[in-house]
Amino acid sequence: QELALKSLGNEGLFLFSSLDTNKDLYLSPEEFKPIAEKLTGVASVSESEEEETPDPDGETLSIVAKFQPLLMETMTKSKDGFLGISHVALSGLRNWTAPAAPMSVLLAKQFKAFLPPKDNLDLGDPWWIIPSELNIFTGYLSNNRFYPPPPKGKEVIIHKLLSMFHPRPFVKTRFAPQGAVACIQASSSFYYTIAFRIHAEFQLNEPPNFPFWFSPGQFTGYIVLSKDSSHVRDFRLFVPNNRSLNVDMEWLYGASESSNMEVDIGYLPQMELESTGPSVPTVIHDENGNVLDSRDPSGEPIQFVFEEITWQQEIPWQEAAHRLEVAMYPFKKISYLPFTEAFERAQAEKKLVHSILLWGALDDHLLCLFLVPGSGRTLRETVLESSPILALLNESFISSWSLVKELEELQSNRENEFHSKLAKLHLEKYNFPVEMIICLPNGTVIHHINANYFLDITSMKPEDVESSIFSFSTNFEDPSTATYLQFLKEGLHRAKPYLHP
Repeated sequence: QELALKSLGNEGLFLFSSLDTNKDLYLSPEEFKPIAEKLTGVASVSESEEEETPDPDGETLSIVAKFQPLLMETMTKSKDGFLGISHVALSGLRNWTAPAAPMSVLLAKQFKAFLPPKDNLDLGDPWWIIPSELNIFTGYLSNNRFYPPPPKGKEVIIHKLLSMFHPRPFVKTRFAPQGAVACIQASSSFYYTIAFRIHAEFQLNEPPNFPFWFSPGQFTGYIVLSKDSSHVRDFRLFVPNNRSLNVDMEWLYGASESSNMEVDIGYLPQMELESTGPSVPTVIHDENGNVLDSRDPSGEPIQFVFEEITWQQEIPWQEAAHRLEVAMYPFKKISYLPFTEAFERAQAEKKLVHSILLWGALDDHLLCLFLVPGSGRTLRETVLESSPILALLNESFISSWSLVKELEELQSNRENEFHSKLAKLHLEKYNFPVEMIICLPNGTVIHHINANYFLDITSMKPEDVESSIFSFSTNFEDPSTATYLQFLKEGLHRAKPYLHP
């Protein structure tokens, strides 16, 4: 390592390390491949792609990419004119204004990766197309990388699809939950509608610049395909744009893993792939097996007529999407309602509102802040997934999570004074990055705790914790679960005079 540093210098070693995936201080031909492709301009075919033998009689699917770049003014750092941020750091982001490949033609058979692993799965039962290999205990993958590893197996088709947006997609994200999950939304005798959710990200910079990671909250969509994958009727993949923020970004400022990192979030209006129509045969035969011209006498392409699909079983898209969400995030086994709806439900059921107010999304791969210990990622992967917390929340609370930006907009909206007041009461208690709040149905906050403080006290020894409100219980081994349970119970205790006078 010292010799390499002496030979290459800091930035040279940084680039070398980003390519040296097994950290043996030698570059194999496979590890050097990204540089070779960059210098020669010729992309080699990976082994996994070589294994695909195109069927000369197989069908092809035409897919178009639709892309509107990130709105720079939605980034937090735009408020001070990106003060102190070098133009070079954001160059990859600013220059990404169009999809890398506006159109692509793929073999229908390649979409076999979306088929269920067995025939007897019930509608809505999730399975992993690409399993998540990370969790709260395994840590995360290196930030110091520029080029994605070669995709293998079912990763290949997802890598091809995401490469239509940008040439450097990582089909496995640095943080959990990574991978891709799917379920059957509808089934007929010969077809499935498969709903899917993918967590992937892009590396926008190349050497000599430092890495810039662009992580959409999620990719979701559906595919209608035959059970033998010979025909694709419809395909759509997109980044949801229904919330005010939907992309997380991090970029490094130095040539080491421990270098300073900037973090921000923003809004991407559109990132979408859509099939132009059903897949069609590449070659047409008559009843005697003779090849026919694919154009009619006037030179126009032959028009195909497809049978109508009669679905025998079907579940709503919202239910399929929720099943995929729970597979990625077990804490969503209980419902997290929209902010104002949560208070209406709490009023009707005479329950308290358990609310999480944060800078970035709790149930997308968009995280409130990767580098702050009190992040939504830490919350959702520990206490919010634990059985005792899920049971108490389900029994006694109506849960909700909100973005600070959304509540600021709600507060300034004078059309509904009650909603504006609810938002104001929440924002008064908010401290960066995450605030957990318990309140009455009328919005009165009766208890709250900041995530950073919560994590500080759960990392202390029990005898060092002064406040009885957050004392540890011997019923649970995990101090985080015990402390959060105590937080919820204290909220219930304080609310008794109001809910049960």
